[in-house]
Amino acid sequence: MSAPVFILGGYQSDFAKVWSRQGQDLSDMTREATLGALQASAVPASAIQSIHVGNAFGELQRGQAHLGAMVAQVVPELWGVPAMRHEGACASSSLAILSAMAEIEAGRYDCALVLGVEEFKNLPGDRASVNQNAAAWQGREDIDCTFMWPAAFGLLAQEYEQRYGLDRRHLNRIAELNYSHARRNPLAQTRKWQFDALSFTDDDQANPVIEPGTRRQDCGQITDGACALVLASARYAQEHLQRHGKSLAGTPWIAGWGHRNAGLRLKDKLERSRGQTYVFPHVRQAIEDAWRRAGVPGIEAMSGVETHDCFTTTEYMAIDHLGLSAPGQSWQAVEDGSIEPGGRCPVNMSGGLIGCGHPVGATGTRMLLDAARQVSGMAGDCQIEGAQRMQTLNIGGSCATVVSFVVAPWQ
Repeated sequence: MSAPVFILGGYQSDFAKVWSRQGQDLSDMTREATLGALQASAVPASAIQSIHVGNAFGELQRGQAHLGAMVAQVVPELWGVPAMRHEGACASSSLAILSAMAEIEAGRYDCALVLGVEEFKNLPGDRASVNQNAAAWQGREDIDCTFMWPAAFGLLAQEYEQRYGLDRRHLNRIAELNYSHARRNPLAQTRKWQFDALSFTDDDQANPVIEPGTRRQDCGQITDGACALVLASARYAQEHLQRHGKSLAGTPWIAGWGHRNAGLRLKDKLERSRGQTYVFPHVRQAIEDAWRRAGVPGIEAMSGVETHDCFTTTEYMAIDHLGLSAPGQSWQAVEDGSIEPGGRCPVNMSGGLIGCGHPVGATGTRMLLDAARQVSGMAGDCQIEGAQRMQTLNIGGSCATVVSFVVAPWQ
């Protein structure tokens, strides 16, 4: 890692809110998150030198592109500040974070605003589902299905079954854990949802099949939401904190990062990895890159993880790729409690995409904000006791774009 990048504060909207029902849209979400992040970090708008916006589906869902310029439109105090928009499907705002980091590390700017924003609930669910297919290779995935993403990650379940064996009880347990974590998160979409004794079983009424390999409770919750962060150089962070009678010590910073890409088509990725140690070698590489840059040996250095669980199969894959189990043996970390509160590496204490919600373009920033809150001891009822280092894993499409961050308090 070169020059350190600090997280001065951030803001997440309520992921249960349906903005269109109140006559609001992307612009209102952008304004709320931007002003919220500035207030949380106590950074004046005049200090923001660069803006990066992550969004995946604005054109399709709202007919609205050019979202870099939207920030100054709704927060006039930022008029004139350079801004740009980034798209990488579900990893869009992680790419925005990487770009802001690069500018700070290069010395171009000292203080940047990163915003992730997405609106889904303004259109019927079937139309929104079709729009999300834009993150796949349109017309070339060769997957016969009604719903692309439940089918694609159902294929991942089948791949694990073929290579290693897979017991659906472990997928059901992942869903149950993430929904239970969400009950403690005041911003989670599903915090008030109710389930019964059959909800996390393979009962076809309580937990019906959506596509082969995927049942209803396996699915992350596509929702509306925005999340913004203020990132800063060491120089600005130190001066800013001193003005407020604080020191740099304990301030969360991005200690490591990894970013890898593969092609769009899922079946190509699965075919290329046959005979290899991991189902997605490039996912493992992104994770290892983050460890290397952070100067840590591996997952044993982490207090917890915020990982992509657009489906339970995605988290199941993440568990072994993160090294919480041997390849193909993710079930062990599910069974022995490793990923639960109080376990050796709790996963998705926020509720993850399944419990907290998945506003696609905002998920990367939300993960990083939750990681920063954990190492600052500010995660409330979701807090991992004594958290010292957190890792995020954010993927776009069928693991086509992969970004991982390691967050720690400055020593």
